[in-house]
Amino acid sequence: MICVRIGFSLGSLLSINEILECSKTLSAYSPDSIWIPETWGMECSSMISTVSQLAKKPKIGSSIMNIYSRTPALVAMSAVTLDTITAGRFILGLGTSSQPIVNEWHGLYFTNPIERMKEYVKIIRLIISGSKVNYDGKIFQLRNFTLLMHPVRNHIPIYLAAINQKMVELTWDMADGAIFYLRPLNELQATIKKMQQKKKIDVACQLITCVSEDAEEAMLRAKKTIAFYVSVGKIYREFLAKNGFKNETDNIFEEYEKTGLQNNHALVSDSMVDALAISGTPKDIVIKLKKFTNTGINLPIIQFNPIGDVSKSFELLVSALASEMS
Repeated sequence: MICVRIGFSLGSLLSINEILECSKTLSAYSPDSIWIPETWGMECSSMISTVSQLAKKPKIGSSIMNIYSRTPALVAMSAVTLDTITAGRFILGLGTSSQPIVNEWHGLYFTNPIERMKEYVKIIRLIISGSKVNYDGKIFQLRNFTLLMHPVRNHIPIYLAAINQKMVELTWDMADGAIFYLRPLNELQATIKKMQQKKKIDVACQLITCVSEDAEEAMLRAKKTIAFYVSVGKIYREFLAKNGFKNETDNIFEEYEKTGLQNNHALVSDSMVDALAISGTPKDIVIKLKKFTNTGINLPIIQFNPIGDVSKSFELLVSALASEMS
């Protein structure tokens, strides 16, 4: 038995009703937290509010709100509102998103992500503390902002999604926790060991997780998810290329440019899946989860990738991990 904190990420591959059904299922277990993503589908604050009323005990996190489509003042207001609705269970997960999403879909400019994140976190913390905020930064200038409502807590945990080293460094300088994603096991272990020597913070890692009684079916589902992120996510593609998977990422992206996502998952190697994801039978995923927790992760966040019927697939996943939750 692992007996670790375990979170669950419910989002992009699920409908609103499916997220709500999965949340009801989790209410019968003891997960540490439920995380709601925000990509280009559902808006996460509304979902967090609704999920929190179905699952009354777990912490509820955003994974992630991007720091371009909302002002820091609005995010602070959202965080305090959600923390009130959840009775002090909210975790604010922030990230930079990506240039295509920010530039092309939001019609904004993806500039100065490190400085923007630094000012964003400072402003949010000032607002949540109850201070009157007058702030003069390189990016943001606020005058006489005072929060109208009284926060449940004067410190709401902030976790930052970090990929490249500058954002990792900023996370350890400013945040309560890190949210990692798509980092190979060996790199993950080395980074956590190095950074935790600097300062101890909570280290979460969202893990692509695919479970089936048929291990090959689970592997195929994991390969499709990895191929998607390599194809559309330049930052993940470049990071993985620098960390042992250049041949795979080059081949996956080349095929994507030719034929889209139809077949390029076949170019994801088994070793790539083993280093980045959890896939297999219910017994397999317990063993593979331990490999990731051994890297120093404090909070593995299970990213649910349904196979077949969503409800049955989620029941299989949760029942496999039930005895491992503390």
